[in-house]
Amino acid sequence: MISNLNIFQQEAYQYLIKSDYTQAANLYEKAIYKEPKNQSYYWHLGLLLLLQGQETEAQMTWMLPLTELEAEEIESYTNELIQVLQTEAERRETLAEYSIAWAIRQHIREINPNDINNLLQLILLSIKQENLEDKTLNDWTVIELLKQENNLNLDLLQQVLQDFLENVPFHPATVEFVEACLTKFSHPEDCFWIILPSVMKIGHTLKNPELAARILELYLSIDTENIEALKHCAIFNQNYGNYSQGIEKAKLCYSLSQTISDKIAGIHLVLRGLMTAGGYWQEITSTCKELEALLQEFIQAQPLPLDEVRTLYLLTPSFAIPHIKDTPAEFRAIHNQIAQIFQANIQTAAKEQNLNLIKPTKVDFPSNRYTSTKRLKIGYLSYALRTHSVGWLARWLFQHHDQENFEINTYFVNYKLVDDWLQEWYVNKSTHAHKLGMNGLEIAQKIHDDEIDILIDLDSITLDISSEVMALKPAPVQATWLGWDASGIPAVDYFIADPYVLPDSAQNYYTEKIWRLPQTYIAVDGFEVGTPTLRRDDLDIPSDAVIYLSAQRGYKRHPETTKWQMKIIKEVANSYFLIKGGGEEESIKRFFYKIAEEEGVDRSRLKFLPEVASEATHRANLAIADVVLDTYPYNGATTTLETLWMCVPLITRVGEQFAARNSYTMMMNAGITEGIAWTDEEYIEWGIRLGKDAKLRQEISWKLRQSRQTAPLWNAKQFTREMEKAYEQMWANYISAK
Repeated sequence: MISNLNIFQQEAYQYLIKSDYTQAANLYEKAIYKEPKNQSYYWHLGLLLLLQGQETEAQMTWMLPLTELEAEEIESYTNELIQVLQTEAERRETLAEYSIAWAIRQHIREINPNDINNLLQLILLSIKQENLEDKTLNDWTVIELLKQENNLNLDLLQQVLQDFLENVPFHPATVEFVEACLTKFSHPEDCFWIILPSVMKIGHTLKNPELAARILELYLSIDTENIEALKHCAIFNQNYGNYSQGIEKAKLCYSLSQTISDKIAGIHLVLRGLMTAGGYWQEITSTCKELEALLQEFIQAQPLPLDEVRTLYLLTPSFAIPHIKDTPAEFRAIHNQIAQIFQANIQTAAKEQNLNLIKPTKVDFPSNRYTSTKRLKIGYLSYALRTHSVGWLARWLFQHHDQENFEINTYFVNYKLVDDWLQEWYVNKSTHAHKLGMNGLEIAQKIHDDEIDILIDLDSITLDISSEVMALKPAPVQATWLGWDASGIPAVDYFIADPYVLPDSAQNYYTEKIWRLPQTYIAVDGFEVGTPTLRRDDLDIPSDAVIYLSAQRGYKRHPETTKWQMKIIKEVANSYFLIKGGGEEESIKRFFYKIAEEEGVDRSRLKFLPEVASEATHRANLAIADVVLDTYPYNGATTTLETLWMCVPLITRVGEQFAARNSYTMMMNAGITEGIAWTDEEYIEWGIRLGKDAKLRQEISWKLRQSRQTAPLWNAKQFTREMEKAYEQMWANYISAK
C-alpha cells in the first residue's frame, strides 16, 4: 500500500497504522481540495471516516465521484474502492482486530453483495466474534451463491468449513451449508480430513449422532466408497436409532474392505448394528461365526506392523461374542492372541513417534517414588464417568476414597462438552481431573508424565482409545475394573474380581492375574428413585395378575433365554411379560412374537414399554414387577443392582463367563439365593415357582429390604477400603519384585 505513493500518502498511512484517523483524514481532505478529480483520495478518506465510526459520512464520500462518472466507469471505480477496503480488512485480520475487519467487510458486502469470498471472510469473522446469527447465511444468500459461484478461493472455503463445523455445528443452516461446500471440491480428500474430526466431535463429544450421520452421508455422496467415512456413518446412524441405515452402511463398508483387519472392523459394525437393533438373531449368529473365522485368519497371518487406526479396530469386535455364547476358555484363547498383536502394534507405533512409555523402571522417576509407604497416585481412565452405567456404579468408590492416603487422578477420555451433572460430580470428587480428547498416545503420555502409580481402566475393550492407552503401559501397575471383562492386553497386570463373578478355573485362560476382593467387586450405597409412571390400568393388566419384567437392551436378547421366559409365562396363569430396552421396536416385537407363538403364548400377554426420561423414573417403574427375568449368556449388571435395590425378586442363569455371573455375585452379596439357577431347567422352575408363590416373593422382597443394612453389596465404604487395600498390596508386590 505504501509503494509508489506520494509523500503525503505515506504520511497519511503512518497516521492510519497509529490509529490517528483524524490526522490522516485531514491530509486526504486537503488533497481532495487540491485535486478533486483524484478518485483514490475519496476511497481513502471514506475508509478513515468509517474507522472513526462515521459510516454515513463515509458512504457519502464514496458516492461523491460517481456523479461525474460515465456508466461504464462505475464498475472500475467500485472495484478499486473494494480493493482499498479489502486491503485494510486483511491488515486488520492479521492484527486480530476482528471487529474492525468485520465492519469494513460489511461495507464491501453492501457495495457488492455477491462477492462470495468476502462473504466467506465475514462468516469467519462472525465465528471468531461469536456473533454468527441463525438467519445470517440466508440473509446473505451464501448457500445460493456457493451453488452458482465458480470463482472461489478454495483454501478460504476449507478454512470456513472447518471453523464452522468446529465452532457452530448446530447452526440451523449447517446441513445446507456443508452440502453446498462439498460440491466445490473436485478432490473429496481435500475436505475429508476437515469433515472427519468435526463429525467425531459432533457425534461423540457433543452427543448429536444424527447430525454427524447426516454430514457424513453428504460426504459419501461425493466419495461413495470411502471406508473410513462409511465406518463412522454406520456408527452414528446406529447410535441415534436409525438401525436400517446403520446396518446398510456397515455392510457396504464390509463388502469394500480388502485387508483382514479392515474386514474385522467392517463385520464388527454389521454385528453392532444387528445386535443393538435386536431381533435379528439368525443373521447375528451367522455373522458372529464369520467374525470368529476372520479373527483366526488374522492370528495366523500375524500382520505386523499395522497402522494405528487399523490396530484400534482389532479388540472391540470381540465384545460381541460373549453375547452369543458362554464359552470363556474358547473365547479367550482367541481374544488373548488378538490382544497380544494389538499391543505389539500399538507399542511399535509409539516407538515410531519417540514416546518412551513402555514398562517404566525406577530410573524413569525419582527414587523416592518407589517406596511402600508413599501416598499412592491412583489414575482412573474412562470415557464413561458420566450418565452411563459405569458412571452410576463407580461413583461410590470416588465418594468414599481416602484422599489423605490416595491421590485420585481421573482421566476423562473424550470429555463431554455438554451439561452432564454426573460427569461434573466426578470432576469435583477427583484430586486432579484431566479433561482429555481421543488421542490415545497423548493420553498415555499425560499419565506417564503425571507419574501415576496404579492405573485403573474402567472401559476394557468397550473403547479402543482406552485399550491403546493401557497397551502403552504408562503406569508401573495397571488393572481393569468394572466396565467389562478383562481386556487380555499383556501390559495389564490385574483383573479385579470377587469370589463369585469368575469360576476358580478362570485363571487358566486369563493373561491378567485375577485379583479377587474378599466379598464383592462392586458395591453401592443405593440409587436415586423417582416417581413411577407405569400403572397396571394403563397397561390393561388386572390388579391380581403376576407381572414379569425384562429390562435389557436388544443386544442381550438371546432366543434360547427368551424360550425359557415364554415357558414360564405359559405355565403361570394370569401372568404378563413387560419388555423394556433400547433397540429397533418392530424387529424386537417380531423376535418376541415369533417365540411366543412357538411356545403357545398369546401375544396380548406381552407388553412393550417405551424408554423413560430419567434413570430415577426407570428405577421407580421397576416396582411394578413381581419378578424380573434376567438375560443369559449376558446378564444384567446395573439393571440387576437396581432390581435388587428396589426389592424385586430376580431369576438369573449362572454361566461360566464374567458376563454370565454378574447377577449371581450381586445376589450372593445381597444375601439372596432364591432365583439363582445353575441349569436351563432351574431357570424355568424358579420362574414358575416365584410366579405362583406370592408368599415366597414377599419373603425375598423383605430379605432384600433388610439387606440394605448388612449386605456387602450395599456397603460401598467397606468396599472402598477393600479396594484401597488391594491397591496397597499391588504396589507392595511391585516394589518387592523390583
